[in-house]
Amino acid sequence: MDVLIVEDDDAMASALDAAVVSAGHMASRVARGADALLEHRRFEVILLDLGLPDMDGLDVLRKLRQVTTVPILILTARDDERSVVLGLRSGADDYLVKPVKLVELLARIEAVTRRAGRSKDIRQRNIVLGELQVDVERRVAAIGPQVLPLTATEFDLLALLASHAGSVVTREQILDALWGDAFLASSRSLDVHLTGLRAKLKMPGFIINIRGVGYRVEADSA
Repeated sequence: MDVLIVEDDDAMASALDAAVVSAGHMASRVARGADALLEHRRFEVILLDLGLPDMDGLDVLRKLRQVTTVPILILTARDDERSVVLGLRSGADDYLVKPVKLVELLARIEAVTRRAGRSKDIRQRNIVLGELQVDVERRVAAIGPQVLPLTATEFDLLALLASHAGSVVTREQILDALWGDAFLASSRSLDVHLTGLRAKLKMPGFIINIRGVGYRVEADSA
């Protein structure tokens, strides 16, 4: 696996590089956001710092999400709620606060790459629930003629729930299917992506919260 490390701190970059290589992967490092935007195409995972010298990491993330769906993990010292929510809603697959344990980092990398691999294996078909159409092969969701501006994770979440319309999907099933590990993945990440999905769907009552269990899509309300 080829990993791109976007980190301006030399010591941190060296530690990340050593950890990635020790796990049998290949790593390359850039220190600026502009370089990440130029070099991202040949990598399978991106580790992105937010405090870059030339541009804010969230801007880099948004630009990357316009051109690639590869897993992106944010590694940053910003631990405030607003930064976490902004990072996840902007398309990050995971958000880790420095200092991060390298063992946990490697586990998170494996988890998001499993999720990315599983999303490619989703049965390729169209899901139609009333006016909502989910084209799994083209990864496009629309309500009538209006295409929804979903992030990669929001689309995967919608496809999963819609494919089980009428049945309850537990939080653990969602975390396992989308992040690759129901216990490693962050429940907060799921909450943020679910909130973003609901806001873009603008379909009250479509995704029902089954308290303490999970969620159910109500096909009749579509």
